[in-house]
Amino acid sequence: MVILFNKPYGVLSQFTPEAGHRALNEFGFPAGVYAAGRLDHDSEGALLLTDEGKLIKKLLDPKFEHPRTYLAQVDGQITPEAIRQLAKGVTIKGYHTRPCKAEMVNAPKGLWDRVPPIRYRAAIPTSWVRLTLIEGKNRQVRHMTAAVGFPTLRLIRTKIGNVALDGLQPGEWRIVTDRVI
Repeated sequence: MVILFNKPYGVLSQFTPEAGHRALNEFGFPAGVYAAGRLDHDSEGALLLTDEGKLIKKLLDPKFEHPRTYLAQVDGQITPEAIRQLAKGVTIKGYHTRPCKAEMVNAPKGLWDRVPPIRYRAAIPTSWVRLTLIEGKNRQVRHMTAAVGFPTLRLIRTKIGNVALDGLQPGEWRIVTDRVI
C-alpha cells in the first residue's frame, strides 16, 4: 500500500510527537505504514507512506534519482541569474548540488493558507520558484535558495516521482494506485 499525504506545516514526518510538534499519529493512517522519506516540520506538502520496505529503500537511495518537485516562496524578487545558478547547481555546506530544473512561477492559485502565515514585510516583496531535484540533502532547497541570495519563507513539495498533490488539502491523504517511480 502507498499513501500520499499532504503534510501540514508544523507536523513531523514521524509517528511520535516530539519537542511540542505534532506527528503523523493523529491522521488515521492504516497500521503498518511508515514515511518513505521526510519533510521538515516547517515544510509542507507531499509525503509518501507505505508498508513496502523495498519502495522505501528505493525512494531513499540516491542512485535511483527519483524527481521531487517543490514550490518555494522566497524573500525578494528572484532574478533570472539566480534561477540559472540554481539550475546549474550551487555549493551548500561544502557540497555542490546536482543540476536541477528551476523556474520562476506566479503565486499558485488556490493555495491553502499556511498557519501560521509567513512573515510579511511591506518593503520586501516575495516571489515563487519551482524546483525539481533528483537528490535530497537535508534542507537542500532552503540552503540552495539562500545560497543565491533569496531565503525560503515557505516550502511546499508538490510532487514525488509521478505522484502529485492534485488538490489534496493539508492533513488529507489518499491511497496511490499509480506507479510512484
